[in-house]
Amino acid sequence: MMRFLLLFVICMLVPNACAADSEAAIKHVLAAQQDAWNRHDLDAFMSGYWNSPELTFFSGAKETRGWQATLERYRATYNSPGHAMGKLDFSDLRIEMLGPEAAFVRGTWHLAMPEGKNPQGKFTLIFRKFGDGWKIIHDHTSAAE
Repeated sequence: MMRFLLLFVICMLVPNACAADSEAAIKHVLAAQQDAWNRHDLDAFMSGYWNSPELTFFSGAKETRGWQATLERYRATYNSPGHAMGKLDFSDLRIEMLGPEAAFVRGTWHLAMPEGKNPQGKFTLIFRKFGDGWKIIHDHTSAAE
């Protein structure tokens, strides 16, 4: 509780410094995810997500609940026989701080696939700051038609 109060007071006195540090940390999480994906390391990619049964992932009309179920969804869709992960790129990132320990992130994802297809779409993420850093607690990803 004392840590939160101290952080709250500092952020009230110097809000731009706290926001800038948090935004940089969130961008770092997304860059690490992008790098892990491009190494085909789904376990490292998933370290950007909250490892909890309460994690939510929405894609299309489907809701996936929980970290393990989200990992299994990624494996089935991108890392199983007959599927490729491709090269991931995040762009157009817009980070809106909702407080010292919460953020709303919007952006664009693009995959360059080996067979020449280039799926892309938009995402919205809710990040929360934990003791071990910023984690995605909700992901809503859509693909372009």
